[in-house]
Amino acid sequence: MRLAPQPSAQPLRLLVPLLLATGVIASPVISAGCPDRCVCDDQLVVQCAGQHLSAFPADLPLATRQLILSNNLIAELPPLGLNYLSDLVYLDCSNNSLTEISESTFGNLRKLAYLDLSFNTLARIEGRTFGPLASLVMLRMTDNPGLSEIHPDAFAENEALQVLDVSRNNLTVLNVTSLIALPALRSVGLSGNPWLCECENEDLCLWVHLEGFKFQDEGQTVCGSPLDMQGRRLGEMGVQLRTLCHQTLGSWDYLFFVAIGFVIFAAGTVSAWLMGVVMVLYERYIKKKDEQLDVEDEEDGNEPGPQARADRSLKGTITV
Repeated sequence: MRLAPQPSAQPLRLLVPLLLATGVIASPVISAGCPDRCVCDDQLVVQCAGQHLSAFPADLPLATRQLILSNNLIAELPPLGLNYLSDLVYLDCSNNSLTEISESTFGNLRKLAYLDLSFNTLARIEGRTFGPLASLVMLRMTDNPGLSEIHPDAFAENEALQVLDVSRNNLTVLNVTSLIALPALRSVGLSGNPWLCECENEDLCLWVHLEGFKFQDEGQTVCGSPLDMQGRRLGEMGVQLRTLCHQTLGSWDYLFFVAIGFVIFAAGTVSAWLMGVVMVLYERYIKKKDEQLDVEDEEDGNEPGPQARADRSLKGTITV
């Protein structure tokens, strides 16, 4: 059986005050109404670690606040059974056989602050998996050899999240847009993944470069591909990728230039049309004015003077 490593000192230091505040530190007093092969105490802690359980334990006390299921053979977390535990604050599912977590698994665990899914066989994390966990402070999801995809919005709603560890999985790319926006995030573990150091991971590399202090084992967060980048630190690749990835114009750049050209062409066409309309109206106005002067001269019985004829001739030349 695989044995999950003990959490590092830093996450424990963050967690102890939380557990003290919520009253879930374990007590040796055993209480009644406990699932088979589990131990419960008067602080509503249910300890089921290392009991060779192949299924999620039934008949858990509804008021359970801390549930430890580590080092078992559990393959599924049933949403129906888990979501009855609305007061749950601490959940350790490390070193089991979990293959997937559905978007409804944690639908009612709004008080959950600590979640450990390490040492399982997860392959993908969906967009709304952790959405309901409004109080989640620490999430450990390390050592899942098949975990290669995390939805870009997987952590978008976890504004209380402070510690995230996805080390030693099979991640090659990670959209960090939602992570960058998390106001409380202060510690991230990314090491031990075969990161792709190409343009699609530019934002991740720049983030590591700019905020390296947030990353656990930042020196071990290195490129796994392409071959000429293997072993290089992600933080060192940030600026280099920014330069390499913006040497040529992309399809959106060309589309922008086409749109700008169309706008300029349309504006020029409309301006020329307006100018033509103004000139035609002005020409008609001059002709009409000349005709009125001729009529007035004829009515007065006077011939236009030489100067008037010259002015009209000049105006006619300009108009033509």
